[in-house]
Amino acid sequence: MARKVTVAVMGYGVVGSGVCSILADRQAKTSQYAGCDIQLKRILDVKDYPDSIFVNLFTKNFEDILEDAEINVVAECIGGTGVAYKFTKALLEKGKSVVTSNKAMVAAHGCEMLEIAKQNGCHYIFEAAVGGGIPIIRTLRNSYACENINEIFGILNGTTNYMLTKMRYEGTDYNEALEDARKKGYAEADPTDDVEGYDACRKIAILASLAWNRFVDYKDIDVSGISKITAADIAIANATGNVIKLVGRCRMDNDKLYAMVSPVMVREDNPLAGVNESYNSILVNSDNLDNCMFYGRGAGRFPTASAVVSDIVDVASGLSPIYYNWKADETVKVESSDEFYSEFFVYVETDDTVKAEASVKELLRSKAQMIEIQDNELKTGAVAFTTSKMCYRDLKVTLGLLADMAGKVRLCMPAVI
Repeated sequence: MARKVTVAVMGYGVVGSGVCSILADRQAKTSQYAGCDIQLKRILDVKDYPDSIFVNLFTKNFEDILEDAEINVVAECIGGTGVAYKFTKALLEKGKSVVTSNKAMVAAHGCEMLEIAKQNGCHYIFEAAVGGGIPIIRTLRNSYACENINEIFGILNGTTNYMLTKMRYEGTDYNEALEDARKKGYAEADPTDDVEGYDACRKIAILASLAWNRFVDYKDIDVSGISKITAADIAIANATGNVIKLVGRCRMDNDKLYAMVSPVMVREDNPLAGVNESYNSILVNSDNLDNCMFYGRGAGRFPTASAVVSDIVDVASGLSPIYYNWKADETVKVESSDEFYSEFFVYVETDDTVKAEASVKELLRSKAQMIEIQDNELKTGAVAFTTSKMCYRDLKVTLGLLADMAGKVRLCMPAVI
């Protein structure tokens, strides 16, 4: 095995340390698979790790990686779009391939990085940026090459899924669930990206860009997170045979892109309802394969690190670089969420349930399916129903009329039936 590929890792945090461990522990296996000798040579981090088995590989000087002619592949595990942007750009301009788990970088600067990589004949790949250990990007690139993808939706954030699972099964409120997620290491000190849906938004933008090979700007996607979900909302879901999940969705319809991130009501017999804890699940609908569901750990040290190492192996094995047709100045227009077609779940508080139900049937006719509320306490003074697919703009008009006729709309969100 004469050929050698030398690797550096930038960032020795949760993911970066996992990448180093896998490269060391599975050195023989990865080298055999790639058909070359894969060697870890440098680790960049601002901290000292005197007790690490890799203590002799650490450097605080980026130039030690950039100017080392032996280093062919660099794993960027720093995160964010600050120094990671500067370092990644310099490496690609030098002709060094970069693999990354940094979804923020891919979503914000993927077009630029792919173009620089193309100009310099190297790789910029990012399997670990979406879905943790779920090999969804490689699958979209290879297994869906001859497919027309219609829609992608799924649970894309492990932190919020863990919190919603805890709220459902243990009856905790939002703040208790968040504190527990912090203790478990799922939530950051500042959890905004996760709980407000921004992390899932970047991921669905990347998936949409891959599915239709045109750049989708995550800033154009309407987002709502779970920070306003209450224990009472969870109780309503339980009483109506549903589960609340934070879901990212994108759909191409007549060459128009619809995308959004929001909490949704998932019927408890739907496979998505059983995706709990920090697991992710992504469903892809296409013309020939219909629905395929991909499930696995969406976060964590080794699931994400494994995806990074798989990209390193692809580069080392001599796989030709892949450059997507993404152009920052040719982004796909994302239609307003008011035009998004979906089933919807609606829960109405009322003094007259008979009148409220009659009003629903009058306004929505065959588009409404009444739901029996199982909890006697919630059942008193309330009605619940789901709609057939309709656009949110039309539903809002209907709900305004319903509030005038029958009572207060307590909860309304998209539904997955």
